[in-house]
Amino acid sequence: MSLVSSETTSQKDTAEPVYRIPPCHYIHVLDQNTNVTRLEVGPKTFIKQDNETVTMGPEKMIIIPLLHYCIVESPVVRSKDGEVEFDQNGQVKLAHADFEIHLSRPDQTPFPLYPGEILRQPVTAITIVPANAALRLKAVLDFEDSHKERRRAGDEWMFEGPATYIPRKEINVEEQIQATIIGPNQAIRLRAKKELIDRSNQLRVTGEEWLIKKAGAYLPLAYETVVLIHKAYALTDKKALHLRALKTFTDDFGKMRLNGEEWLVTHIDAESHILNVYEELIADVDPIILNSREYCIIMDPSINGKSQLGQKKMICGESSFFLQPGEKLLNGIQNVFVLGEDEGITIKCNETFNDEHAKKVRVAGDRWIVRGPIEYIPPTQVEVITRQKAIPLDENEGIYVRNIKTGRVQSIIGVTYMLTEDEELWKKELPEKIEYLLTRDPLTDRYSAMRDSTSMSNVSTMLATSDSQLNSSKSNAIKRDKWRLITYRVPHNAAVQIYDYKVKKTHIVFDPELVMLEPDEHFTMISLSGGIPKKPNQVNSLCLLLGPNFFTDIIVIETADHARLSIKLAYNWHFEVKDINDEKEVAKLFSVPDFVGDTCKAIASRIRGAVAGTHFDNFHKNSAHIIRESVFGLDAHQCVCDRIIFPQNNLAITSIDIQSVEPVDQHTRDALQKSVQLAIEITTNSQEAAAQHEASRREQEAKGVLERQPQSAVVESAGQSKAEAFSRAESKRIEGIAAVELACLKAKTITIEAEAESTRLKLAHENEIKFLREQNELEIRKKAALSQIETEKFKLQVESIGASTIQSIAMSGPETQVKLLQALGLQSMLVTDGRNPINLIGFGQGLIGDLTDRHVVD
Repeated sequence: MSLVSSETTSQKDTAEPVYRIPPCHYIHVLDQNTNVTRLEVGPKTFIKQDNETVTMGPEKMIIIPLLHYCIVESPVVRSKDGEVEFDQNGQVKLAHADFEIHLSRPDQTPFPLYPGEILRQPVTAITIVPANAALRLKAVLDFEDSHKERRRAGDEWMFEGPATYIPRKEINVEEQIQATIIGPNQAIRLRAKKELIDRSNQLRVTGEEWLIKKAGAYLPLAYETVVLIHKAYALTDKKALHLRALKTFTDDFGKMRLNGEEWLVTHIDAESHILNVYEELIADVDPIILNSREYCIIMDPSINGKSQLGQKKMICGESSFFLQPGEKLLNGIQNVFVLGEDEGITIKCNETFNDEHAKKVRVAGDRWIVRGPIEYIPPTQVEVITRQKAIPLDENEGIYVRNIKTGRVQSIIGVTYMLTEDEELWKKELPEKIEYLLTRDPLTDRYSAMRDSTSMSNVSTMLATSDSQLNSSKSNAIKRDKWRLITYRVPHNAAVQIYDYKVKKTHIVFDPELVMLEPDEHFTMISLSGGIPKKPNQVNSLCLLLGPNFFTDIIVIETADHARLSIKLAYNWHFEVKDINDEKEVAKLFSVPDFVGDTCKAIASRIRGAVAGTHFDNFHKNSAHIIRESVFGLDAHQCVCDRIIFPQNNLAITSIDIQSVEPVDQHTRDALQKSVQLAIEITTNSQEAAAQHEASRREQEAKGVLERQPQSAVVESAGQSKAEAFSRAESKRIEGIAAVELACLKAKTITIEAEAESTRLKLAHENEIKFLREQNELEIRKKAALSQIETEKFKLQVESIGASTIQSIAMSGPETQVKLLQALGLQSMLVTDGRNPINLIGFGQGLIGDLTDRHVVD
């Protein structure tokens, strides 16, 4: 229906007072004298009076086809006979703010709109509700429907298809609902919006939720909301469901479940399970599978759904089971103890029980050992402390064993031994230096442990191990098993002192014996002086080498005329042990802790005393005799002795080697150097004069020979010329050959360089092509991955939004425009920008002939 503005109407009223109303058309005429608007229906020709105004029309009457309807707001009031009622002024009576629904008439007679009536909803097709669909209706007024059922405002109910819905003014259509399809192994979860009786005639309270599991289409009632669709969980022998009750209810298997109770649903209960509304899935449970060599212990086992707190249950393989809620494995799946003949396990009893294996009663706290060969599964009342294995020991091997009851430690040597239940391996601790010295060979490393490189020849009596080497080599030391018996093989011609703290005695072991330390025994570590000159505590060793050997020292002496000299001496020494069975004589070896330092001090003291009364010239000429006499002394015949023995430890010094004597004072050293240089110069000059005299004599003899042989000069000259010519020719030939070879080499070099450059360029191009190809492939894969991601993103967005939502979004614009046009009452219109010409020929005839083609030009 089209509307004409008042400006256009007034222009037409002024221009043309005659209105030709076609059939099925009408106009509204306002009488300005009475201010009453009346209806004029065609076909007729209406002549407008001066006091009349046409407010609407001509308009086409409303025709309602079959299965269509329209809604008129503020309809006219009709009598029982269907006639329109007028008031005393001749104005039609209207039911203001009321609505009237006009359905299709049998004869499809058109009808006009009386003044004051508003077409609220244009002609619209009646809603056909298909199968598996329904309309949710809501009453806006109290009324009684066709089934004599009383409906009150606010009530909601469903109009289910297949059926044709005839609209009523008392009812609003809220939405059209499609049935939810329930597939196999599916269920829908419903929630009650208010108290209702569902399709199974059960009373549901507001907020209650329940499941519908029957396969097929389900159409929810007006006060039912579909929350979600549940899918069934498939249950197998390798999967179970751990559930928890959200409130007290009876589950699908007829069992009463209390609020907070947890249980398992396995394949024994059902092949598949759909969660109840009061069931919460905690986790999928995997089975515990045990083979024939495994077992497990279950803590707090569940019996008939009740947890037995504090109890234990053992399950042995082969078996497969699910852990019930509240159960847990103690130490996981454990292997059966398969014990060989040389194996055993130490058991401790935690609870009193009857040991069927030993056929005796075990009391809590008992310890015993189970020996093989056997397959043993410990009961739940015991605890496995350790697994023992017999330790095979050679005759030179042993272990330290401690009794945990008495605390006594003993050594087991040379047998295959297995610890008892009251024994444990005892670790013997040693100082770090001794630990390191045990891993070294004193004969091989005798010179490698000096802190100073000049002291390598200085110490040969002990294992040469300094503190600096010990600290730097700790990380490289071999880690020993501290519970193994400590053994140390005494090197050749050496001795080791052992101290027993239990009996407080020492004993000395000579080579080639093997030292095997008892639990209360320890090595006596020797700390000697080292370096040049000697410094204390430079060398550590476990054994004392008996020699013969030598050590070196530097001492400073002063002569009677105050000349200070530095002397480097080397002493040959050895220990004299007459009888190794004599404990007193043997004990002297270790009576002097630092025999090297003490010996060097004693000898240096004797030498300083002897040199103090000797002048420098005398000492310079007779230094060896003076030093040996001062150290060794003179015998009864006033001859120098050949040795000196220190009775404290039977150390014998057999010889002294004077390696160097240097003045300490710089002036003395310079004067001595000048005298030596002068003597060397005199000797050199005398030898040079003698050589010149001999050369002159030989020259005179040669001249005499040449004079007697004059032809030799001619021959010599010819031979020399020939040799020179031959040499020049040979030189030219060699130069030519060299030039040819040089040219060949240069050509070969150029060829090689060209080939190398060509190969380099070829490899560079191939690498560049390969790089571009791989880059393009990476770009293609990247684009493909991005396209796949965008496709999946769009697909997921479409699936999440839903087809119905997308359809509603797509139709929202046109529907809004349609409703806007309907609200304006426009049946058609033309919008132009004013620049394009419009053919208005016959426009007036069109207004009279066919109002449906009328356009309002804006």
